[in-house]
Amino acid sequence: MALLVDRVRGHWRIAAGLLFNLLVSICIVFLNKWIYVYHGFPNMSLTLVHFVVTWLGLYICQKLDIFAPKSLPPSRLLLLALSFCGFVVFTNLSLQNNTIGTYQLAKAMTTPVIIAIQTFCYQKTFSTRIQLTLWVGAKQHELQVNSMQLLYYQAPMSSAMLLVAVPFFEPVFGEGGIFGPWSVSALLMVLLSGVIAFMVNLSIYWIIGNTSPVTYNMFGHFKFCITLFGGYVLFKDPLSINQALGILCTLFGILAYTHFKLSEQEGSRSKLAQRP
Repeated sequence: MALLVDRVRGHWRIAAGLLFNLLVSICIVFLNKWIYVYHGFPNMSLTLVHFVVTWLGLYICQKLDIFAPKSLPPSRLLLLALSFCGFVVFTNLSLQNNTIGTYQLAKAMTTPVIIAIQTFCYQKTFSTRIQLTLWVGAKQHELQVNSMQLLYYQAPMSSAMLLVAVPFFEPVFGEGGIFGPWSVSALLMVLLSGVIAFMVNLSIYWIIGNTSPVTYNMFGHFKFCITLFGGYVLFKDPLSINQALGILCTLFGILAYTHFKLSEQEGSRSKLAQRP
């Protein structure tokens, strides 16, 4: 009985984490698009603000004893920091220059790539049914750290990388620079975007650490459907019949993945229960 209660509690905890990530992820997409369209804030500078606010948020959490930092060698986090830095920069660049529909379509293509990486690099297998419905987690398990501990070291490293890169690609002072003459409303929007980015980054690490990269990406397809519709409502992005059919196919794929995944887990539990 106690085991069943713990299992249900664990499922509800993951469901709450996914719901929180859903809300903040959708919010950050629309807010960033609004900043790009109506304020013209530079992409890499906005990403830098996100990482700095993320690190400050984790520093405050650490001071409040919400988590305890773990000593980690910077060399083992360098590639992760560089990868996550590039991921956020190019994601925001795509959002800045494309419609929300195109932006979400590009993100949806990451699922088969994630499956290929996990299969060939980490020897993780997926059944044929799971593959038809369709790196952070490995690093968390490798270093034996939780999401906050890992992000606590990754965020400042990514901030330092962007601090060096920004002057080569964007103005720093004057019109269009991060320290330019921005209006109060623009600065408040950027600051709010940074706070929400902190929540998004933390929830991404938590979800991948407690589920898997594939589960996170499949959940991302559900966010794809919602943000595509939101782009149509807020920014008048075109929503064709093909896109509507794509949303229905995506939802079907998510339901199929969930069904097959639960069936596999139930089968595994049954096999364990039958062992002498």
